Amino acid sequence: MRFLNKLNQNGERYLMLGFYCMIVFVIVMEVVRRFVLNFSSIWGEEVARFSFIYLGWIGASFAVKERAHIRFDTLITAMPKRWSGYVYLFGDLATLLFAGFAIYWSMHSVASALRFDSVTPGLRIGTFWFQLAVPLGFGMMTVRLIQSMARDIGDIRAGRPAHAGKNLFDA
Repeated sequence: MRFLNKLNQNGERYLMLGFYCMIVFVIVMEVVRRFVLNFSSIWGEEVARFSFIYLGWIGASFAVKERAHIRFDTLITAMPKRWSGYVYLFGDLATLLFAGFAIYWSMHSVASALRFDSVTPGLRIGTFWFQLAVPLGFGMMTVRLIQSMARDIGDIRAGRPAHAGKNLFDA
């Protein structure tokens, strides 16, 4: 249970850190190889690119968890605080609906990559591993959206203002 709590609190952070370190390591290594050793690899660019893709989707899930995604707060700040929970809940429901469509349609490209057994030119591994980033990212976002909606419903029932997250330029 303690492991699951830690995973819930920091899972995306650890994954983002791992993918970010992978990107930095591979790019620095490729720069040294290209300009010092006059040699470069085909796989380095692919590893960095696909790590960046996973980093972006995991970051989107983290943004949903922290309610740090881009939004226009003008309407929410102008309305009574007790109504903000309903607005956030509506936004989460709309995002959940979009995530469901995205998971469904992105699985078609994953299935196609599996069916045709396509591989990357440099790494020679199945492209489905990299196309899987989209449904996995939206799946993680779905879990975080459900958690956010449960928090909002709890706040509405308790009469508390909804968790607003941080503004873009908060310290």
